[in-house]
Amino acid sequence: MTGDHYFTAQPTSDAPAREVEFSVADRDYRLASAGGVFSASRLDPGTAVLLRKAELPAADTSGDLLDLGCGFGPISCVLADLAPTSTIWAVDVNARARELTAANAARIGATDRVRVSAPDDVPADLSFAQLWSNPPIRIGKDGLHDLLLRWLPRLAPDGVGWLVVARHLGGDSLQRWLTEQSWQVERYASQKGFRVLRVTR
Repeated sequence: MTGDHYFTAQPTSDAPAREVEFSVADRDYRLASAGGVFSASRLDPGTAVLLRKAELPAADTSGDLLDLGCGFGPISCVLADLAPTSTIWAVDVNARARELTAANAARIGATDRVRVSAPDDVPADLSFAQLWSNPPIRIGKDGLHDLLLRWLPRLAPDGVGWLVVARHLGGDSLQRWLTEQSWQVERYASQKGFRVLRVTR
């Protein structure tokens, strides 16, 4: 593969400004996006299924929530909007994605609660009440497994992880692999070829 990808740390491709509009839980969002990040021109269908089918945080949800592979920030913004007493950690290797997420957090008035970070800059002693991710399948199976082995153990003892994976890209095999790693995995929902997985200890 050549050129920039959504998992490129420092994209050098052109970044024409875009806006992405979508609705979640009867709330409307209009977020900034740009080339060189994941699903730059629309809300990714998998992310849409995740936000529609997973159990979104309640208004009184508190603690630290992780958006792993935040892209331009749609999941982070929804979490911050729905759970106003929580802190959202928006993590991505892509510097342009982090910049966009920070800008979008400002758009919804959540700059003080959305902590945008590169993976290595997240405090090592931090644990998460929830982990949300449309994980980067295109990095390959080994890379994906390494990613999940790094971050899922940082769930709090009573924490929950929400993952969405396309069935044809290995959603069912990922469920089996997570179970083999001693995680409790429930296929919480399926829609439009995507599996929504609920992961707990």
